[in-house]
Amino acid sequence: MRNKLLEQVETGSLREEPLVFEIGDTVDVHCRILEGTKERIQIFTGVVIARKGGGVSETFTVRRIVAGEGVERIFPVHSPKIAQLEVKRHARVRRAKLYYLRERVGKATRLVERRAKKEEG
Repeated sequence: MRNKLLEQVETGSLREEPLVFEIGDTVDVHCRILEGTKERIQIFTGVVIARKGGGVSETFTVRRIVAGEGVERIFPVHSPKIAQLEVKRHARVRRAKLYYLRERVGKATRLVERRAKKEEG
């Protein structure tokens, strides 16, 4: 049980439009980067391998391969530094955390695409 006052303070920091994605999705995370006085957006593309926490402290981990080396980055869900999040592909996974992808190389890291549900009618 959380303190009511703490919850009230945290609600001001939450996003109005929550980020919609799931574990196993391939996403483009548009990050705001400050360089001196200029601001630019850098895109980090990868697979969401973990999501943890709740409320303001909720985070998600994105993994990608750069020059044969695995790179993981942890993003706070409610951070103002995240300008946008685009979901490129949905994967069918049966785990909450995909840490097993760290040991895999090449084609073994591929995830099976999740098919869209058919609408009745």
